[in-house]
Amino acid sequence: MDDDIARDANDIRHNDQAARWNGAAGQAWVDARPMLDQLFEPLQDLLIRTIPAGAGDGGRYSVLDVGCGTGGTTRAAARRIGATRPDDSGCTGVDVSAPMIEAARRHAEQAGLPVRFVLADAQTHDLGTGRFDLIMSRFGVMFFADPVAAFRNVRGAARQGGQLRFIAWRSAADNPFMTTAETAAAPLLPDLPSRHTALPGQANLPGQFAFADPDRVRRILSDSGWAAVGLEAIDVVCSMPASALTGYISRLGPVGLALSGADDATRTRIVKAIRPAFDPFVSGDMVRFTAACWLATAVA
Repeated sequence: MDDDIARDANDIRHNDQAARWNGAAGQAWVDARPMLDQLFEPLQDLLIRTIPAGAGDGGRYSVLDVGCGTGGTTRAAARRIGATRPDDSGCTGVDVSAPMIEAARRHAEQAGLPVRFVLADAQTHDLGTGRFDLIMSRFGVMFFADPVAAFRNVRGAARQGGQLRFIAWRSAADNPFMTTAETAAAPLLPDLPSRHTALPGQANLPGQFAFADPDRVRRILSDSGWAAVGLEAIDVVCSMPASALTGYISRLGPVGLALSGADDATRTRIVKAIRPAFDPFVSGDMVRFTAACWLATAVA
């Protein structure tokens, strides 16, 4: 297994999508981990609510968290299971980002949780056969180069009757908060990288909104061998302190990526120009927005 992980890590370095998450974007998520864990906690709770509470107490229940990032959802699953020893359960997180996996391991160790994290691409990595009762993901499945191959690979890792549960963004139009910064910054940063949205008749490129088209999502899951495919539109209120907004604007998303190499004066000037565009989402000392997502379910 260690040889496989090393080989996958080498492949990741030559993967265009993974290169982003091993650079400034991945490090920004690591630095913003506490805020992001709080921001997306309501979505995390939707993912893990089907896990039998206490399943690690005298029994076994295995979870694979695909695109686990800094491991917040994986740790939440381990807590719900009640695992205290490595042989209590099989909570595993997999991600292509070395800085995020390193952070995930560190925080799981600090929390005393027996969680395993693997630096690998879930599309191609050997995840084992028939190992997991639940395969889940929060915003981690929209970046596969070949989503059918990826979901087929993780399908092979599920036990017979195992569940798939993942949350993915709907369209950019449904999520105005997510594009507020780049819309406001467009006159100042004309070369901003785009967020790709896969819509009927358009190229199905990896990206935040790549699963916007529900028919495409259903087709991907069916073609990769999953059964009883379900897709529910969910609208979940997320919040963060208003004091975190400057860091959110300057470090995350296309604007954050564009500003990663900017000097302090340039960054301050652009963030100051963008900040008023977020006023509709600010109430007192909190920022609130609705995350318009799909909750996808299926059975192996």
